[in-house]
Order: sequence, then structure tokens, then C-alpha cells
Amino acid sequence: MAKAMNRSVPAIVAGGFGGAIAAPAADRPEGGTVRSTSAQDVAIQLSYARQVVIAPGYGMAVVQAQHAVRELEKALEAKGVTVKFAIHPLAGRMPGHMKVLLAEADVPYDLLKEMDEINPEFPRTDVTLVIGANDVTNPAARSDPSSPIYGMPILDVDKARTVMVIKRGMSPGFAGIDNPLYYLDKTLMLFGDARSFVGDIVREVGGDHGA
Repeated sequence: MAKAMNRSVPAIVAGGFGGAIAAPAADRPEGGTVRSTSAQDVAIQLSYARQVVIAPGYGMAVVQAQHAVRELEKALEAKGVTVKFAIHPLAGRMPGHMKVLLAEADVPYDLLKEMDEINPEFPRTDVTLVIGANDVTNPAARSDPSSPIYGMPILDVDKARTVMVIKRGMSPGFAGIDNPLYYLDKTLMLFGDARSFVGDIVREVGGDHGA
């Protein structure tokens, strides 16, 4: 896969995505700069990771992407990648929403990690893939006393080596505030439908397994 993309493995593992571009100005707030990438680039880095953490949110629920996410988990594990799911109790529109959806897709229960269990894992995680989660991944809750969500427990996804976010656009989450996670140098954005993107990533990884 790396040869086909004319990329070296060290560059991939280091997060060297030469094709990353800024998102359209109309989709980002004034002064904010983000980088977007492709399903193919995401698949390369996921395939070479040792540990991947998937952080699902309401956006995954809206487009019913949980079955595609399950296929991605199986495809990565077939390549020897350790995959875990970061479950925030408030992600979605009811307590436990993400657990219900992922259980429906037959994701093994032991891969579903509660916030207190998964947060220590992020500093040793190669890639965190955020799928439609916004406020529950917003680092302003830790660092900005002026933020309306300051003090709210969040998933520490920003502490992973690389963060990839699948999101339809730059609109804010339920709290109505911007997320500084999207402007970090380590963050890459995929703008579009989560189910379609995850399906594309699975095909690129080469793990189109049956259910």
C-alpha cells in the first residue's frame, strides 16, 4: 500500500501526509486552519499503527455507520493492529447510546472502554479515529476556564500521536462552540458522510470481510 502511494513507511508512521490541504475557508472560523485528507491516506496510517482507538459520537449514529465501523475493526485486527473503542457516557442522544449501537453491530464488549479506562491509553495510541464526536472530545473542557464546557470530563483524544476526525463540516456540536482539536498540527479531517468514508477506508485497508 505504501509503495502504491509512493510513500515511505517511516513517513507514514510519523504522520507525513503530503497531500493534506486546508479545508475551504467557508467551512472554518476566522483564523482557524485545518488539514483535510483522504480515505486512502487514513487507511495507510491505520494499517501501520500498533494501536488504534475509535471514538464514536452522535454523527456515527445519524448515518448508522456502526456496521461499517465493525468491519474496519475486523480489517485492522486482521493486520495485527490493536483496536479499542473510547466510550463517553454522554456521546449521542442518551446515556449508553454508543454501546447500544456498537453492540448491535456485534463489536466485542471487551473492546468497549469507558472514559476512565481509555483516557490513560491515548498517550500510547498511534491513531485515534474520531467519528462524529464533537463536544466530548473538545480539549477546551480541560484548558479554557472561559469555555461553557470547562470542567466537563472528555475523551483525551488530543493526546494520541495522530488524530483523524470524520465530520460533515466545521459546524459546532450540541454546546454550540468551536473545537480546538480540529486545528492541532496532529489532526487531519475527513469531511463527509461517516458511513461512506469508513466503507472507503475498509476497502483501502483491504479487509472487506463478511459479517
